[in-house]
Amino acid sequence: MNRSFSLLAGAVVALSTTAVSAQPDATYDIEIAFPERTFERPVDVQHPGDGSNRLFVVEQDGVIRVFTPMGSAGATAFLDIRERVLTVGNEMGLLGLAFAPDFSESGHFFVYYTTLMDERRYGRLSRFTTVGGLGDPGSEVIVLEVQQPWANHNGGGVAFGPDGYLYLGLGDGGSAGDPRGNGQNRKTLLGSILRIDVRTLPYAIPADNPFAGNERGYREEIFAYGLRNPWRFSFDSETGWLWVGDVGQVTWEEVNRVESGGNYGWDCREGYRAYQPARERTRTCAGMTDFAPPAWVYGRDAGQSITGGYVYRGERFPELVGWYIYADYVSGRIWALYYDGQRAQNRELVDTDIFISSFGVDADGELLLCEHNPGGETTHIYRLTKTEEEDNRE
Repeated sequence: MNRSFSLLAGAVVALSTTAVSAQPDATYDIEIAFPERTFERPVDVQHPGDGSNRLFVVEQDGVIRVFTPMGSAGATAFLDIRERVLTVGNEMGLLGLAFAPDFSESGHFFVYYTTLMDERRYGRLSRFTTVGGLGDPGSEVIVLEVQQPWANHNGGGVAFGPDGYLYLGLGDGGSAGDPRGNGQNRKTLLGSILRIDVRTLPYAIPADNPFAGNERGYREEIFAYGLRNPWRFSFDSETGWLWVGDVGQVTWEEVNRVESGGNYGWDCREGYRAYQPARERTRTCAGMTDFAPPAWVYGRDAGQSITGGYVYRGERFPELVGWYIYADYVSGRIWALYYDGQRAQNRELVDTDIFISSFGVDADGELLLCEHNPGGETTHIYRLTKTEEEDNRE
């Protein structure tokens, strides 16, 4: 594997001169974290925060598997809803999992998946409940459904924020070039990060959502918009900042630090530059200046589909504390980004030979990576490690 620490070519963000906790000047690699456990097209890995040390792996075809890292080999089927999940191409399926903050008491967890109803594609957010330690397929309560015009750009990340509200990332509805202009249309949920209160169902709109109570027909669930396909987002456990990896069209992949009410540009902008789709537009982007700039971008010489990650807060790599770790699905490269809200530094950690569909963190805050094989062969969960040469110097 090619490992380097050159600053990412093609990026246009000014380098920070502010001090950081440490510089990631080691050399890194990845290794299989649980050699005796294999998975089929994993797209998410989560821990429930209940002190059990369990890990839950989301398989795209519709199964969530659970295991304890130090337990016996294999992984138990925690929830199997394959008969409800529509998997077409490489982007649809069971896509996200989040455990309720009170999971240890309520047994509630939330999933997002694509499904087919009346010959139409939908994205569905549902709540399930555990029975006897396993997810009960019969306990499903549908929270939200959004029609998907095409089979791609489904988003699918689900997470509870530090405020206790549920966040859901939705793509622009698919095809290419956002033909329906969903990214800038606040009257649709597509192309947005949503924020809702699911403590009781039907869900409620938080009073401080940016469009709560508006009289223009804007969807009140929207927290931020102007996103093409926010594939994986996370909250920094220390700062509470919301980080989103937004997949680009033809030129730029974006890392965005998302704030309430922010417009992240799509489909008027891609990265820092204007995007001019090859179609007639029913509206114009001329004169629009309220776009929030990305924290970082990289070009197609480095990768073609960003996989959003996490700000590292573990103990194994003190030099990476405070750095946002993310990857590219196509190129397999992993980077570390330090961003102070104005300026950024970005360093490549390792150039892998796997398709990285998602990151996760275990109960100790240590990073995990999902290896995804679009061909369907079983794969593994990986973790970041320092090279043997570096370990010998410590």
